[in-house]
Amino acid sequence: MLVAMSSISFKIEKRMSGTLGRAGVITTPHGAIETPAFIPVGTKAAVKALTPEQVAGIGAQAVLANTYHLYLQPGEKIVEKAGGVGKFMHWDSPTFTDSGGFQVFSLGAGFGLKLSKLGEFGRPDQRSGLGKGISKFVGEAAPEVGTTAPAVFDEDLATSHGKLARVDEEGVTFTSHIDGSLHRFIPERSIEIQHALGADIMFAFDECTSPSASKDYQREAMERTHVWAKRSVSAHRQNIEANARQGLFGIVQGGRFEDLRKESARELAGMDFDGYGIGGSFSKKDLDDALVWVNEILPQEKPRHLLGIGEPEDLFIGVENGIDTFDCVAPTRMGRTGSLYTENGKINITATIYRSDFSKPDVSCECYTCANYAKAYLSHLFRAKEMLGATLASIHNLYFIVNLVKRIRVSILEENFGKLKIDFLEKYRR
Repeated sequence: MLVAMSSISFKIEKRMSGTLGRAGVITTPHGAIETPAFIPVGTKAAVKALTPEQVAGIGAQAVLANTYHLYLQPGEKIVEKAGGVGKFMHWDSPTFTDSGGFQVFSLGAGFGLKLSKLGEFGRPDQRSGLGKGISKFVGEAAPEVGTTAPAVFDEDLATSHGKLARVDEEGVTFTSHIDGSLHRFIPERSIEIQHALGADIMFAFDECTSPSASKDYQREAMERTHVWAKRSVSAHRQNIEANARQGLFGIVQGGRFEDLRKESARELAGMDFDGYGIGGSFSKKDLDDALVWVNEILPQEKPRHLLGIGEPEDLFIGVENGIDTFDCVAPTRMGRTGSLYTENGKINITATIYRSDFSKPDVSCECYTCANYAKAYLSHLFRAKEMLGATLASIHNLYFIVNLVKRIRVSILEENFGKLKIDFLEKYRR
């Protein structure tokens, strides 16, 4: 089955019996993505600690960059002059850009918290969402757009004075975390920026909410996201040139509530999207149910992306319940702190037991790091605060996750997904 889209196509090669899972191929102007696939995050047009050649060498098929961060630095006009985010970062394969919605949320309801796409958030006094949709600016009354807001250089100071973003029906006004300047995102502006960034696949502007926000606020944010989705589609389709080279995905919201998730999926399914993203804001224990609620409704012939989730257990749950692509910062973020994935679970390479351990970081791994270095060397690098440690650990972690999803894809094609899932998780959870 081949379905043509504005600039990408999606072909389902194999469906998993008794589940929503499938293996397929997304074709983009910069190449094909064999799905299921894990997409490494290159927030600021760079996968942290790695060169593009290293990212390609681990088997990554695409990267995802961040609209909010690239808008602030260096600015979308510079990226556009460079030929788009792919050329700017010397990456020849497919690219994604998110809408900036999650980053704006992190400056608003999520500001000062330990953010996650799943589970609870840090401070109980900020777990109610944005109330009526308004959050405070740092300092006194919000200045006019285009001026400089009270400077925000110290996160503790900023946290103690309030949040850095406010939401209204039209969009979001936010304060730059870099220099305190004031900015405004509306759906049309987010699309305009993403057109300039030039990724193969981009996302409609949405409002991300806390997993523990009230149902009333989840509905309010979901309905606002639907209005913004329509405006995003309209802005994209009106740009004939961009429409011919970029695909647009809508983002399903609704928090942890089944009726809201289903309503959001039905609403977005009726819009002219090329694929769909599924936003977080639900509990980890509800992941499988939440994906079923949504993916039983979304068009089967279009690809689905799970935003910001990529732990090994979650990958199996996602694929089994109809997810085609994933992105997450966890592999490189963990790598920079010395936490490594292994077939027997995660290890902290800075632990004392590894100082004189000359075995491979993961005996079953074939990545560059495991082929050439011992745990003792990696432990030394982190203890000595050598930058190479973060690079080698990130290579390993990304290889582990990217190639785990490739193994899952093969298991679908060979009809042994269930065995791989049981065998892998049995060892990983020991």
